[in-house]
Amino acid sequence: MVNSTTDVISDRQRDLLSRPLRPRLITAVLALAGLSASFMSTLVIPIQPQLPQLLGASKDDTTWVITATLLSAAIITPIAGRLGDLYGKRRVVIVLLGVLVIGSVICAFSTSLVPMIVGRALQGAVTGVIPLGIAILRDVLHRDKLGGAIALVSATLGVGGALGLPISALIIQNFDWHAIFWLSVVLALVVLVLVVIVVPPSVLRSPGTFDLVGAIGLAIGLSAILLAVSKGSSWGWASVETIGCAAGGLAVLVVWALYELRQASPLVDLRVAARPAVLRTNLASIAMGFALFGNSIAFPQLLELPVASGVGLGLGILAASLVMMPSGLAMMAMSPVSARLISTFGARILLAVGACLLAVSYILALFLMTAVWQILLVAIIAGFGAGLGYAAMPTLIMQSVPATESAAANGLNALMRSLGTTIAAAVIGSILATVAVQVGSISVPTVGGFRLVFAIAAAVSLGSAVIALTIPRHEEHYEEQPALPD
Repeated sequence: MVNSTTDVISDRQRDLLSRPLRPRLITAVLALAGLSASFMSTLVIPIQPQLPQLLGASKDDTTWVITATLLSAAIITPIAGRLGDLYGKRRVVIVLLGVLVIGSVICAFSTSLVPMIVGRALQGAVTGVIPLGIAILRDVLHRDKLGGAIALVSATLGVGGALGLPISALIIQNFDWHAIFWLSVVLALVVLVLVVIVVPPSVLRSPGTFDLVGAIGLAIGLSAILLAVSKGSSWGWASVETIGCAAGGLAVLVVWALYELRQASPLVDLRVAARPAVLRTNLASIAMGFALFGNSIAFPQLLELPVASGVGLGLGILAASLVMMPSGLAMMAMSPVSARLISTFGARILLAVGACLLAVSYILALFLMTAVWQILLVAIIAGFGAGLGYAAMPTLIMQSVPATESAAANGLNALMRSLGTTIAAAVIGSILATVAVQVGSISVPTVGGFRLVFAIAAAVSLGSAVIALTIPRHEEHYEEQPALPD
């Protein structure tokens, strides 16, 4: 099953392979790559209200600056995973970081909508480095060091956004708004150099060829469904556009699935993806992604709405970002703890406990939403829960897939989390816009609207816990020996 490619690697790669592994340094570099990727998701949030004026476009059109990034991340992540399994994970990570540099430069020079959307779509593609990084860790680290490393890199999906938001807000308050994109250029270049120097070449490859038709089919189907979900509130949930995109996307994915089942080298091995452990972990991941993103949408609004609205706490975006930042730090702090807990209790129990902690945070939020310290407390509890859950999910996936498909399987799992966050953005945004009152010239969500959001998020979190507990305890799994010696 393992296809060694040492006969075609370069002298430079042989030199890297002959050096002693530096597990902590490799983990740190891949975690930094993950932080850089997740940072892209919150990069433009501080300037989102000003985008129509900055880009000379309508408010509806400038939402594509956000939507393009989400679509690109969702589409590229599973494709990048498969490319990594076939042609080398490190190689694909380097390509994605190069794409991030190009996209960031385009955004840094943009003064109109179309180039900004193109640049943001290229930036979104870098999300694929997170599942690739997790798969690289499996290839190169000894199993005793693997759990904590995976937990840390997986947590960057949430940590990068939490840390990046106040950094973006601070830069925008003191410099021209293009400076945030120059920062992303520098960050991407630094990470790119570190990956080239520190991360060893991938020698564990999957046999087969790249399924281009499958990639196109997946891209079309996912794009249509995610467009329906993300634009449904503005198009109208019963509109021809929304229903047409949703139905068309589902139809394409059905045809795509039938096609994939007939391929000797599919983009996604649906037979492996349908295994109970993999399928249920991915379903739990959708719910976990929804639950985690819920607080990223609701809590900043509570903090930033004016006090005169009767529900807001009147903070500026920088202050609100600093209140939310400890949630991301809590996720990171759980990384070493999660590894020990997985060894003791198992990943499925940890996933269930993490989901329950998220549910507890939302239940508390039903009653604690009138002071900054209350939001801070609830967000930290949510961060602890997400840290446990995000550590458990890739572990469950990699216990149930062959080593040569670990990048593709993690890419699919990351897609499921992204699907959850996209659904959360659509559902929660729609609720807060609908259950609202007019205060002066602005529409403000009511206390009842926020409580409805928290109740839904708590229910989804508990659903994730229930699904986690149904994941088989013992299922045929593939050997997890590292591809490179310790």
